[in-house]
Amino acid sequence: MFLPKMATRQYILLLACLLTAGGCVNSGNEELTKTRPVFSHQHHGEYGKASYYANKYQGRKTASGQRFDQNKPTAAHRTLPFGTQVKVTNLANSKSVVVTVNDRGPFTKGRVIDLSRSAFSAIGNTASGVLKVKVETLN
Repeated sequence: MFLPKMATRQYILLLACLLTAGGCVNSGNEELTKTRPVFSHQHHGEYGKASYYANKYQGRKTASGQRFDQNKPTAAHRTLPFGTQVKVTNLANSKSVVVTVNDRGPFTKGRVIDLSRSAFSAIGNTASGVLKVKVETLN
């Protein structure tokens, strides 16, 4: 085996870096895999809870740079690319709505998507605040 000439201190540093990096590979931390960006347009489906944006975000810039409009069918997702269209289905009543991802979030544990108020009301009652949903990418 060929090893370049290095000082013992450099070998120790290299070994420490490799051991540290190796420990992160299978740390059991599911949050790391949940936030990894999805760059392909392959079918993406997940189950979880959907919520909707509060009125105070009306007109504010989203992560994509667009202005948030609660009357348009838009959504925030942690990892899907901006512009991705997704079908969100309410599991309680089978109603669904198609929205376009233009923001990041939600940042509340257990929630998979934040919908605009109009999109949320198309599939459920806003008084409930949270719905159990299935999210499927369309493009």
